This record gives sequence, C-alpha cells and structure tokens, in this order.
Amino acid sequence: MIDQQPITQLLARSQPLLSVEFYPPKTAEAVDGLVRAANRISESKPDFISVTYGAGGSTRDLSATVSRRMKDEVGLQVMPHFTCVGSTREELGEIVDEFYNEGYRNIMALRGDPPQGHDTFQVTEGGFAYASDLVAFIKERHPDMCIGIAGYPEKHPEAPSLNSDLDALKIKADAGGSFITTQLFFENDAYFRFVDHVRARGIHLPIIPGIMPVLSLKQIKRITQLCQSQLPKTLESALSQVEEDPDAVRRIGIDWAQRQIAELIERGAEGVHIYALNKAKSAIELINAARG
Repeated sequence: MIDQQPITQLLARSQPLLSVEFYPPKTAEAVDGLVRAANRISESKPDFISVTYGAGGSTRDLSATVSRRMKDEVGLQVMPHFTCVGSTREELGEIVDEFYNEGYRNIMALRGDPPQGHDTFQVTEGGFAYASDLVAFIKERHPDMCIGIAGYPEKHPEAPSLNSDLDALKIKADAGGSFITTQLFFENDAYFRFVDHVRARGIHLPIIPGIMPVLSLKQIKRITQLCQSQLPKTLESALSQVEEDPDAVRRIGIDWAQRQIAELIERGAEGVHIYALNKAKSAIELINAARG
C-alpha cells in the first residue's frame, strides 16, 4: 500500500497526468478478474485510477471493494466515485468518513444517475439534490480532501443550455472542487472550446479531458446516446465499414484515441483521463502512447 497523494499535488508536476477509470463488475466473483487487469495496467504506472458507482448506485459495495483492493493490493493511487444517490446526509457522512479513515485523499463527487427504474434523478429524503451540495459537505467535513468534479464539453444532457451548465459548474467549483474531469468527447475542438468557456466564467481549476477508445460501434453508439456526446461522421463511417471485424474496429478506435491524446497534450492539456471500459490492453496502449 502506498500513501494516497492529493491529485492536485500530482498536477503540480511538469508532466501530463495520466489516469484510468474502472467500473465495478456486477458480481463479487468478477472482482478478481478486474484486479488482475489493474495489476497489468499498474505496470504502465498510471498516476491514479478512479472507480465508479454502478448506474443509480447499484454497485456501491462492490465499488468500495474494488477501490480498497486496488489501493491496498495493487498499490495504486485511487479516487473512488461518490454520489448523492440513495443516501441521507448522515449516511453520506459515514461513507466519506470511512473513505478518509481508510486513507483516501481523493474523491470524485457527483450527483449520480437516476436510480434503477427511474428516468429522472430522485432526491433521497434527508439527502442532497446537487453535486455542489455534496462537494461542500465533503469539504466541510474533511478540508484536506481533494475533490474532483465533472464537466461536460458538449453540455450535460439535462442542462437547458450551455450557460446554465456552466453556472452549475461554477457553483461546484466554488463549493470546493479541486479539479475538473470531462465527459468523453471525440473532437478535441469541443474540449478547447469548453476550456475557453470555463475560464471566461472565472473558473481556474485544472481541466482533465476524458477520452474513451471505441472498442465496439454498437457499444459506443449506446454510450454517446446516453451522454449526448457527438460521434464524428468520419469515425462512424470508418467503424461501420469494418463493424463485423472486432479487431479492425478496435484498431480504428485506439488510433483515433491516440491521435486525440497526442494533440491534447501538445496543445497544453494538463493530462488525460482514460475511460478504459475495464480493458487493460487498451488502457496500456494509450498510456504508453501518451508517454511517447
């Protein structure tokens, strides 16, 4: 086990930050396989990894197990995700205190997705309605906790306008956010426009672009529909031509992501967060390519 450093300290170094996101499997039996994948990825020395909740908080216990094993067994810097879903203020306090007492010093604070069976977010009685409330709550309870917040280069799906989305981001930042990680995107201009908008709002936190390699056309269409990110027609066309060849699809997806990462770093992005879909090989390829 290694000491958990605040991500802001890692960002203060001269080299770009490289991180990988995992999602917990649906069964305890599958956790061992994910930990083996993390061991493989650890050889490429990512700066940290993050672990999500399942949709609607459905894998909260497994998320905690995965985070703990990656921290204690694999020896990685770990940022657990933490949401408002399904918990009262008191329950959230117990969870964040447990994170802190176990040595975590980084948390990704999110409102969370709608619980299973609902189309809209459901506020738990005695809980929080907004990510900004959760950020402020964590910061008040543990002032030295480094808190990641989410940003949306192509606008949050529920936001009525880009301006209202930026207003919400400013509230989260002012509540105690330490850095911003973006939703996935496939056109780098979307990221750089977003950075300009964020800076114009007086938000000066580091902004880490989130990159997801395409490994399946059907899968990425579903994901982009959910988060309302744009899949470029040139990329979709190239993938469509080889859709029945998984290796060819993967190669196109990895190549596209590698070019995105190279340009982002060249143009001054402070790092890259890889949505790896729990695929060790893809994450390793992208980390190694980013480091040249």
